[in-house]
Amino acid sequence: MIHVYTGNGKGKTTASLGLALRSLGWGRRVALLQFLKLRETGELRGLAGFKNCIIRQFGREDFITEETANDMDRQLAEEGCLKAEEILRDKTADLVILDEINVALHMKLIEITRVMDLIKACPPEIELVLTGRDCPPEIISLADYISEIKEIKHPYRKGIIAREGIEY
Repeated sequence: MIHVYTGNGKGKTTASLGLALRSLGWGRRVALLQFLKLRETGELRGLAGFKNCIIRQFGREDFITEETANDMDRQLAEEGCLKAEEILRDKTADLVILDEINVALHMKLIEITRVMDLIKACPPEIELVLTGRDCPPEIISLADYISEIKEIKHPYRKGIIAREGIEY
């Protein structure tokens, strides 16, 4: 089935990784492909201990916006799509997480038809998760599970920066 975690609140990646932990606990194979990210996090440290978990990041260390995105970011997003296609085709994972792919779509680093084709090609025995704010309606229409995480209050608004072990 197809899962979507979207919205402007904190916890979309965390929700998908909770699902990953649940799957790994049952001995299933997980692939976590992170778009727009290239940073060590507590989650990645924890998941690295599982031999049946593939982790790949397709981003750069700099934080990018729609205005600062460039050809390198498009190339990295393309590499992420190619890896996702390979994993789905070869069925090397039971759960595939495309973390922040919705943001890559919103920034126009990937064509919407590319991701829709990826979803449609997903074998029925594989759970596919797409995370990130601004999920397009075309993706919403293809999903089986949709969770919108809404920000009510966040310490960032008071100038508190991301904290190790909590936000990353």
